[in-house]
Amino acid sequence: MKQIIECVPNFSEGRDMSVIKQITDVIESVDEVKLLDVDPGAATNRTVVTFVGTPEKVCEAAFLAVKKASELIDMSKHKGAHPRFGATDVCPLIPVSNITMEETIEYARKLAERIGKELQIPIYCYESAAFKPVRKNLANVRSGEYEGLSKRITTEEWKPDFGPAEWNSHTQRTGATAVGARNFLVAYNINLNTTSINKANTIAFDVRERGRVKREGHPITGKIIKDEKGNPVHEPGLLKSVKAIGWYIEEYGVAQISMNLTDINVTPVHIAFDTVCERAIANGLRVTGSELVGIMPLKSILDAGKYFLKKQGRSTGVADEEIIKIAVKSLGLDELKPFDPKKNIIEYMLEDNNQKQLIDMDLVTFCHTTASEAPAPGGGSISAYMGALGAALGTMVANLSANKYRHDDRWMGYSDWAEKGKYYHDTLLKMVDEDTNAFNKIMEAFGLPKSTEEEKTIRKQAVQDATKYAIEVPLKTMQLCCDSMEVMLEMAKTGLEASISDAGVGALAARAGVQGAFLNVKINCGGYDDKAFVEEIITLGTEIENKAIVIEKEVMELVNSKI
Repeated sequence: MKQIIECVPNFSEGRDMSVIKQITDVIESVDEVKLLDVDPGAATNRTVVTFVGTPEKVCEAAFLAVKKASELIDMSKHKGAHPRFGATDVCPLIPVSNITMEETIEYARKLAERIGKELQIPIYCYESAAFKPVRKNLANVRSGEYEGLSKRITTEEWKPDFGPAEWNSHTQRTGATAVGARNFLVAYNINLNTTSINKANTIAFDVRERGRVKREGHPITGKIIKDEKGNPVHEPGLLKSVKAIGWYIEEYGVAQISMNLTDINVTPVHIAFDTVCERAIANGLRVTGSELVGIMPLKSILDAGKYFLKKQGRSTGVADEEIIKIAVKSLGLDELKPFDPKKNIIEYMLEDNNQKQLIDMDLVTFCHTTASEAPAPGGGSISAYMGALGAALGTMVANLSANKYRHDDRWMGYSDWAEKGKYYHDTLLKMVDEDTNAFNKIMEAFGLPKSTEEEKTIRKQAVQDATKYAIEVPLKTMQLCCDSMEVMLEMAKTGLEASISDAGVGALAARAGVQGAFLNVKINCGGYDDKAFVEEIITLGTEIENKAIVIEKEVMELVNSKI
């Protein structure tokens, strides 16, 4: 599955829109990168830009943006209200989906090294990408701001991690840049049935990590308790990685808890919501809904939907659209304004709605297209689709079983099996188009010019690379189809007997998917020159096929014994 990261660079220019436009233009020039937001501020003389995409593409766009900013912004002439020390002041990378923080840190450090080396800009790695603990905190790195940089940059303690450690005409112009990796931040407001800011703040102080100032006696009017240095002592709140404050929104006529969830892996949206609900009730209030400010990762809202489905005693192995709908309604995300997944969920914003997919066809069109003289979809795509339908049948039996036993603890086990089945049929649906993409890559390679010896060499290598990929894709389809049969086997053993025939049909379809995909593996192996690789693949494919046949036999024996 595609890895996605977000980049939120801050540039020290918020007044000259022509400069900002030149910077964002180079970001948008990189394929597969989506510019999400441009937020200039005149008083701060600073612009925050947000874009997302695959890690390599995002890093390329970030490098080009830093380069363009260094050409257009002269820090020796910069004035603004916000702390800053460079033309590109900060450039954090944020993991969004299918990528770990550790992987994101590596990308951030490589980006930092490239900027320092190729652009000769002093670079400090901060947050999770920091090499030293003292440099994790941006305030420490940026202490003294641009005006203090000329002295700090030459010291051993604050020598940059990458780039020049000297103050010259170039660094005087560019300043320094902090490149880092941090967790995704969700800006999230929870609505209350009150207009009282004081009431909202009471709840905000209850839940935010910093908590509230300790007082003697009365929690609001009592004397503030201070430590030995004379600083107020705080009583921690209920939620880690949460900043919160109460405010009144005149536009909506309600008070809100305005929250920044700085690490949704520590405190996800649904936990923040439920905790505020509990504290609201304790204070004689009620939560009426909530509001997402900006965007969120798909996983975050799916986790919320599954959380509320489980609270309802319902299976979580249902379509993403249903899970999102449950999350939106449970959190009240559509109370104040419509919630549009295509505008509020990062992964959906990245989808190319203009690109036609086979799986977007209706059943009749898909069948007729298969029967036509068009070369795709072919056997590999059909095998993946058969496997997807097989896994979907297994998932259906698991969901029906969960609903049947929703009044006792058995539903949770079936829900887990339904989630497994959902993973397989969702992934196999993607393989329908991936197999066709693999075929198209071969056709493109054969279409390359071959007039000169150099062109022939390039063409031959392209054909071999495309052929290898066209072997690997149906092999992955085989493995997915085979693995999905564990769901059908379990449902044949323990699932709702009224639907056991569906488990059988699912196993038949999945086994057909395995064998159909294997035919594609074998025919593509004939065009690949590395015979050792071919032998290894055929051996592995045979093992998968034999395993699928054994599971199918076991499923069918169970099914036939019960009907």
